[in-house]
Amino acid sequence: MFTGIIEGQGKITQIKPQEQGKRIFITTDFKLEGAKIGDSIAVNGACLTAVTLADHSFEADVSPETVSKTTFNNIKIGDNVNIERALRFSDRLDGHLVSGHIDGVGKIKGRKKAGNAVIINIEVTGALSRYIIQKGSIAVDGVSLTINKRVKNSFEVSIIPHTSKITTIAVKKPGDPVNIETDMIGKYVERFLNQSDNKETDRKPIDMEFLAESGFL
Repeated sequence: MFTGIIEGQGKITQIKPQEQGKRIFITTDFKLEGAKIGDSIAVNGACLTAVTLADHSFEADVSPETVSKTTFNNIKIGDNVNIERALRFSDRLDGHLVSGHIDGVGKIKGRKKAGNAVIINIEVTGALSRYIIQKGSIAVDGVSLTINKRVKNSFEVSIIPHTSKITTIAVKKPGDPVNIETDMIGKYVERFLNQSDNKETDRKPIDMEFLAESGFL
């Protein structure tokens, strides 16, 4: 589990194909103090497992599923990536709850200055757009952001100077792909509301009839 609060950046230094997957080698601009082999590390928002580890570098395997669903499909040596180590239960929960399981890839449509911030417009598929609400949370390349505006299959976010400085989002250009993880709470709510299509349970769906019978209406 992660928060979307990026700790620093990494750089892809080596990529080794592994059938449909990949092993990537990453150097970081901060010390991976306290991390150990087997730990989860979010790389551009995708939860990966460290299989080797040093003070300022680690290796991780990227599964075929992750390659197919994320920007790792086209990642190159020299690319900068956002890095966040896993949340500890003793940490403050800044940002929002981020699983590190990417829902899909969006595309930068445009960017413009607005005072001290940069407004970035991102295009997504309808399958992702259904979970996006104005003033809701979203993770873009692992960065926890608040949605300013949603218009059909696109949304806007504001990037403050600190976020621009510490993440890769400041150098994204129109046409660039980004990893998208929508708010997990919305996906769970939808699943619970649609329990009627779940053949594994006899529980009634949470609908208006259920709410009335339960005394909520």
